[in-house]
Amino acid sequence: MQSVYFILSIIGLVLPYSKFISFIAANGLDLQLFWYQLFANQISSFFALDLLISVVVFWIFVFREGTKLQMKFLWLYIVLDLLIGLSFALPLFLFVRSRKIDKAQSSHLATQIMGEAK
Repeated sequence: MQSVYFILSIIGLVLPYSKFISFIAANGLDLQLFWYQLFANQISSFFALDLLISVVVFWIFVFREGTKLQMKFLWLYIVLDLLIGLSFALPLFLFVRSRKIDKAQSSHLATQIMGEAK
């Protein structure tokens, strides 16, 4: 599953940014136009609000799950989310989380094996 998360994080970087870079090339960093287009109609507003709620849920998940697993640099996922987007930050977090869980499980298994060998 780790490879799926990693590939999705790359896709989550490339696809959305291709559209954002096109916007910047055409309009510069016009934040007023950006927000206007983001909420230009009911459908775009639906997606924008859905994304904003998902971002808040992601931040809570990062700090709860990351703290529980003693992951480092949890703030980095928030920064990446703000700078790049949820489509990159979420699968990247899940990738690193999965590696942390696998490492903990293999370490626990090694401890069990060593304990049985004594």
